[in-house]
Amino acid sequence: DVQLQASGGGLVQAGGSLRLSCAVFGLTLDEDDYAIGWFRQAPGKERRGVSCLSVSAGSTYYADSVKGRFTISRDNVKHTLYLQMNSLQPEDTAVYYCAASGTVGIVVLEYDYQYWGQGTQVTVSS
Repeated sequence: DVQLQASGGGLVQAGGSLRLSCAVFGLTLDEDDYAIGWFRQAPGKERRGVSCLSVSAGSTYYADSVKGRFTISRDNVKHTLYLQMNSLQPEDTAVYYCAASGTVGIVVLEYDYQYWGQGTQVTVSS
């Protein structure tokens, strides 16, 4: 049974940093062939992909809006996925979700993800 547990959200001032964590159960982060990523949903908006990691290939994807500021990484021993978020801006305010997809490679569409963690709120004040 695959389960994902996201944590690490909070309130931060513009220009600050946060690191989100996603504990992964039922999948390994170094051998299994799947994609894992982060999405976010701002108030009144659709949920959108932020970043994705292809577990077997190690390739990554970032949305243009976060490129150069956010970094996706993994700790295989701790079975945890991370999203380091730097230079945060008010427009980054959203509920952030981690998700896993059985599709191989980089997966950016929400409907291609089968497993979702609960969201964690990130609020950036100006």
